[in-house]
Amino acid sequence: MFTDLAPAFTRPDILQAIGAPNGPMDGKGVANRTATVPVGMVFFGQFVDHDVTLDASTSFGRVVDNTGEVSNVRTPTLDLDCVYGLGPEAQPYLFTQGGPFGGVKLLTGADNPGQGGIPEHDLLRSPNGRAIIGDPRNDENRIISQIQLAIIRFHNLVAQTLHDESGLSGHALYEEARRETTWHYQWALVHDFLAAMCGRPLVERILGCGRQVYCGGVPFIPIEFSVAAYRFGHSMIPMKLQVRQGGARFELFGATLGSGFDPLGNPDAVVDWHELLFTPQNRQVERALKLDTKLAGDLLALPFISPPDENSLATRNLLRGNTFLLPGGEKVAAAIGCPQAQIDRVLDKVEDVNEDLGRDGIPLWLYILAEAEVIGRAEANGDTLAGEALGPVGATIVAETLIGLLELDDRSWLGANRNWSPRPEWDTLGKLVTAAQPALP
Repeated sequence: MFTDLAPAFTRPDILQAIGAPNGPMDGKGVANRTATVPVGMVFFGQFVDHDVTLDASTSFGRVVDNTGEVSNVRTPTLDLDCVYGLGPEAQPYLFTQGGPFGGVKLLTGADNPGQGGIPEHDLLRSPNGRAIIGDPRNDENRIISQIQLAIIRFHNLVAQTLHDESGLSGHALYEEARRETTWHYQWALVHDFLAAMCGRPLVERILGCGRQVYCGGVPFIPIEFSVAAYRFGHSMIPMKLQVRQGGARFELFGATLGSGFDPLGNPDAVVDWHELLFTPQNRQVERALKLDTKLAGDLLALPFISPPDENSLATRNLLRGNTFLLPGGEKVAAAIGCPQAQIDRVLDKVEDVNEDLGRDGIPLWLYILAEAEVIGRAEANGDTLAGEALGPVGATIVAETLIGLLELDDRSWLGANRNWSPRPEWDTLGKLVTAAQPALP
């Protein structure tokens, strides 16, 4: 996005000190919650990330030229390939076989009752317990695995609805069900997720007036998005969540919700989406943590990454800025037109994190978190809500990238039919993920 800006560099020892356990980014168990953002929206953001990016080739030990290309295992479009994989011809084991829904409906644990655990509320799993899905990362924690399951169930509901309405079957039914499922998902991404995380006024400005910094004729994933801006959600993830009405809060990685990549074994771990997202039931939902320069302590010592590899998520994010030659956050802010007084407010906050950083060449990810903490999401009345969501730099990069991916894809809703509207019964994220949710155990 900003190839004309010089890359910033920060000494690795400073970055490691900032991201270390008990360091300045350690939230130390303080769970300051937002007033407006349901926690399910953060995990939906993780699901979206897995739909568009998978970097399996870079490392901290090698500089990546930011004018070239990084191999992306996912398609850089919001096409739900993390759900559909390569489709029923290349990966038939993801789909039912025979009858009008052969090669159309996706399999879940309910189709394999002998797999153990609570299969009727779980993903389809192999004998070793690993999920059989389009992207294995969507089983790395219980919440995202239940989102994957909800989208699979929604596709199956759409397929059944279309079959009942028009008699479609076979490949024609699969293609139409995939298109309608994907477009409803894309609609929710723009009108629910981006509105919550970037501010509805900014989203409406981009849709109405066009993109300013995400430019080009083909979909691509900018490193400013993948390496910095879209990692904002790491600050909003609580380590304890309530996933059932009236239930206790459980550790994200613990005995009840599991450690990731494992079968669902406890009925208390079945997610009731009415508790994590705004739905027609209008419950008091679990909220995300404030978006600021703090991360939950567990994320600074990730249990599934062993030394000598860096296992602090904060440090890993900061080191990536050096690896990918990202420009300083204050330079990006100036490039998109932020007033200097606003930039100075953010830099004051950065100095509070670690004065050794100075005021030049601030790691872009850290700048975006500090900006969210002191400025936050823009509202329609001109106010900003500090700590509730992204500020102007982070919101611009995230919203323009995701809207750009849609506008540059001739199979998407914004690229193929800008007059399309969703069905009223499925026109929000909360409606979509609860549309086919069965009775809870």
